[in-house]
Amino acid sequence: MANPSVMNPAAALGDATRFGEIRSRLLFLIGALVVYRVGTFIPVPGIDPAQVARFFNDQSNTILGIVNMFSGGALSRLSIFAMGVMPYISASIIIQMMSMVVPQLMELRKEGESGKRKMTQMTRYGTVILVCSSRLPRR
Repeated sequence: MANPSVMNPAAALGDATRFGEIRSRLLFLIGALVVYRVGTFIPVPGIDPAQVARFFNDQSNTILGIVNMFSGGALSRLSIFAMGVMPYISASIIIQMMSMVVPQLMELRKEGESGKRKMTQMTRYGTVILVCSSRLPRR
């Protein structure tokens, strides 16, 4: 006779929560999903929601509408999570290129783990600067 917990997915999930590591991973996953869903409702500052809604209504039957659907509507709301990882990648590239030219950053790169931590911190600050500067009004 087969194990009843194998047949019933709810019972299998109940068995999985008995183990500490699996339970902590499931809780982390649920927490990350909650943070993402909340973040998709926080709009990027400096935009006109009416114009964005009008634009996405016009583009609803195009590839942009499909991408918006897969993002859970984050793209049409222009949420902070719709920006993705591009600012971080750009900041990382800028810091790496500057470390080839700027002597102080060259020294940081050679310091090992502590230098790496400082470079990572600089990259994060650079990300914030890039995001804020990309949201400034252009004339």
